[in-house]
Amino acid sequence: MNGWLLAGGITAFGVSAVHIVAGRRDVVRPLLSCGLADEPKRVFHAVWHMVTVDLVLSAAALLYLALAEDTSATSLVAWFVAAHFVAYTVVFLVVTLSVGWPKPLLRLPQWILLLPVAVLTAAGAA
Repeated sequence: MNGWLLAGGITAFGVSAVHIVAGRRDVVRPLLSCGLADEPKRVFHAVWHMVTVDLVLSAAALLYLALAEDTSATSLVAWFVAAHFVAYTVVFLVVTLSVGWPKPLLRLPQWILLLPVAVLTAAGAA
């Protein structure tokens, strides 16, 4: 068993849960009730669901890798998932820092949830 990947998978499931609960309340409901045209509104809604699926599948993959026998593909898939979460982290940081808000790192704190998954997964892949 790979403890780093197990921790990464559990953390990723936690991130998924936060995304589902808080995202529905703070992002999806306001989005669906805003005055945006229906097509872009539904595209954003679909993308939110796609991210939900992505987060859950990544968490499941990490748990599988943590509990499965180590194979040559384990490290490759783990590095892919780590890079995936690093990319999500970077996207949130770039978007947040480009707006010019005061205390921007706390305005969109999703990167704080995503970065630990990347670090734990990279540790397990190494």
